[in-house]
Formats: sequence, structure tokens, C-alpha cells
Amino acid sequence: MSTDRGGESAYIEWLRQRTPPAAIAIVGPGDDAAVLKRPDRPLLVTTDMLLDGTCFRLDEAGAFRVGRKAINVNVSDIAAMAGVPTAAVISVGLPRTGGPQLAEQLYLGMRDAADAFQVPLVGGDTNTWDGPLTISVTVLGEATTRGPVLRSGAHVGDWIMVTGPLGGSILGHHLDFTPRVREAIRIHELADLHAMIDLSDGLAKDLHHVCEESRCGAVLLSDSIPISDAARELSVRDGRPPLDHALSDGEDFELVFTVSAADGDRLLRAQPVSGVTLYQVGEIVADGLWLERAGQRERLESRGYEHRWSSSPTNR
Repeated sequence: MSTDRGGESAYIEWLRQRTPPAAIAIVGPGDDAAVLKRPDRPLLVTTDMLLDGTCFRLDEAGAFRVGRKAINVNVSDIAAMAGVPTAAVISVGLPRTGGPQLAEQLYLGMRDAADAFQVPLVGGDTNTWDGPLTISVTVLGEATTRGPVLRSGAHVGDWIMVTGPLGGSILGHHLDFTPRVREAIRIHELADLHAMIDLSDGLAKDLHHVCEESRCGAVLLSDSIPISDAARELSVRDGRPPLDHALSDGEDFELVFTVSAADGDRLLRAQPVSGVTLYQVGEIVADGLWLERAGQRERLESRGYEHRWSSSPTNR
């Protein structure tokens, strides 16, 4: 069946034909609500809305990559709590001018990302309108037996660690990253994770969130922050230092976490997560957000990406 033969009804039927049954779903797509089996462990729920022109540019990225990102940004939030993603619900506002190919490629991109983590798509909603592509995804997950890792558990003296190089995500990584689900679960098995967050807004800003919730401060070591090749390339283009990109670009979707110094040293020496290099980038202190260069500390702004709006009325 092709979605060329109708509107929403044809698209929904096309989706249902391509959405296999899931063990978690007693009732899946097609009814007024999905019916899911009750989880055995604490339930995790996260949602993100992605907008064309803000979170992606459809004409540059293509619908398939946008669909992948829509799933993966939510799965990354589950990873940030060292959880296991279990199901997804999706709502899309499709532009009327996009045609059936847009809708189909969007779904196939979502399925590609969801299938990589065995996350069934159990329901959602589809609308068309005169505006740009809008996607809202809610992902459900379960905590592991060790429980969810929160932002609020960092202790003074903890090492601050990250799971990979940072910066320059706008050159492609923000669309094509892999959420660190496997890595988070593995680290959670091996160490007592005190606090964790995924890097969506930038290292400085997201670490500030951890400090706010944990009522502490942090010192980042400038020479220890891993800088991506993309950040260095972007630096050549725009003249900003690579370190500045690593601190504030956002959408790296690596994990930053805190552990005791003993656990941090053990993780750093063992590098127990295949395919990923763990780095120590700083230490939790009593207060303030600092960057240390050549032994000297300077105040660090919690800069990074933030959605903003104007207080001025719009014309309608």
C-alpha cells in the first residue's frame, strides 16, 4: 500500500503494516490508546519536541535523518539515567507540501533508530498543517536494578568524567549520534554513579544543571577536556577556540557523570567500555563553576544552547 492513495488514514494503515507487534504492548497502534504491560522496575518517561528550523533543517538533513534524531534525543535521556528504553509514542505535524515520501522517510528513520535499541513504536498521532515539520516523541524506559541515576547525587571530591570528545556537533554529529545506553548501563554495573546527565546543551551548561541539583560546584580542567575533530574544523571556519566549542556547542549527546575518585581512577585505567574512551575532565567542589588553565582558576559561564522567546507581541 502507498500513502499516495489517501491522507492520514492511508498513512496510519501504512504505518501499522510496518510496525511489528511488541512484547510490551498488549494493544499497539490502531486503538485510542496503547495498552502496555506494567514494568517491574521504576518507570522512566521523557519527551522532546523537535522543530524544523531550530532542531534541524529538513531541506539539508532529509526526513530519514530527522526521524533518527527524533528518537535518539529521547533515548539519550533514558541513557542519562542509566535506564533501558522500552517503548515510544510519536506525534508529528506534517507540512501539507511535504508529500507522502516525507512521511514515509520520517517513519523509516524513526524505526531505524528505535530498532537499534529494540524500542517498539506503540502509538501516537499524525496531523498536517501549513507550518514546518514538527515532531514530539515520548520514550518510556525502566531503571536497572541499581535504580535511576539522577542529577542530584554529586559529592565534593567526585571526579567529573565524560564518554567522548566534544564540540562541533553542527557539522553532522547532532543528527547522526548514537545514544550511550549500552555505555551507561555498563558503567553503572562497574561503579557507583553519583550523578549523570547527557550533553544536549553543552558541557558548561549541562554541568551547571548537575551542580544546581546537587548543590555543589565544579572545576573543569582545560587541558583534559577531549575536543572533537569537528570542533577543530569549526574553529578554523569561525575563529572561536576549539575549547570554546567543546564547552558550549551542545548536542554532543555524550554523558557527563560523577563518581568517587577511587572509582574514577579505576575506570580511567581500565577503560572497560568497548568502543568508548572515558575521560576525567574535572572535579566537584563546594561551589562555583570554574575553568582551570595552567593551575589558575577562572569563573566559567554556564553557556550553551537555550531556547528563547521574545516578549514582543506577534502580528496575526
